Amino acid sequence: MTPAAQPRIPIRVLVVDDEALARRNLTLLLERDPDIASVSECGSGAEALEAIRQSRPELVFLDVQMPECGGFDVLELLGNELPPAVIFVTAYDEYALRAFEAGALDYLLKPFVDSRFERALSRAKDKIAHYSSLWPQPAQRLAVKDRGQVLFLNVADIDWVEAAGYYACLHVGAATHVMRRTLSELERDLGDEKFMRIHRSIIVNVDRIHGLGLQDGGEFEVLLKSGVRLQLSRRFKRRLQQRMQAICAAVG
Repeated sequence: MTPAAQPRIPIRVLVVDDEALARRNLTLLLERDPDIASVSECGSGAEALEAIRQSRPELVFLDVQMPECGGFDVLELLGNELPPAVIFVTAYDEYALRAFEAGALDYLLKPFVDSRFERALSRAKDKIAHYSSLWPQPAQRLAVKDRGQVLFLNVADIDWVEAAGYYACLHVGAATHVMRRTLSELERDLGDEKFMRIHRSIIVNVDRIHGLGLQDGGEFEVLLKSGVRLQLSRRFKRRLQQRMQAICAAVG
């Protein structure tokens, strides 16, 4: 199967730079892209190591020079835990060859124009799509412990999922089941064919969405067919609208 035929996966991105403004500039560019499911930031190499090992992002933008633990140190310490795509970002061009030797996919030289960033992101998407065939297919059932029993839930029956620290609460009709899984782990297990993130702590089954509502404060919320109202983060609003428009077009 060619990468073009692969199902699209939600791309989780980690931006690592010790300068807050540099992180913010990249985050703003990434949030424009509907294929980006989430963007996290780290201000040091040490933080990046922990974040990569815990959340397993598909794409990392990594600054070369940072105090104590620079970009090359991060890759060396990760060993075989490298993300599928790493893009180095730096103001110094002398590290380019070393970056590619270390396994970087691309090398963004500050300051860069939007078109250069878009080419780098496109290359990253292609590489992630190529590796997606090696990742598990979306789960059909999930095993959860409930009062001394092990229940097997059909994934299609899940209405929505919310994060609760290191746990996740699965809402199935009037019942709620708790799993010791992070939301990021469940997001990958559930896949994006029927599920998508609408908030940093909420994933929803798109088949359960009835519409969108506007709160008094100007914030949007997702209305489920069950009557449940869920907070919709602004960063995910555009992607959700595009997803629902695509579903309506396919049905119509």
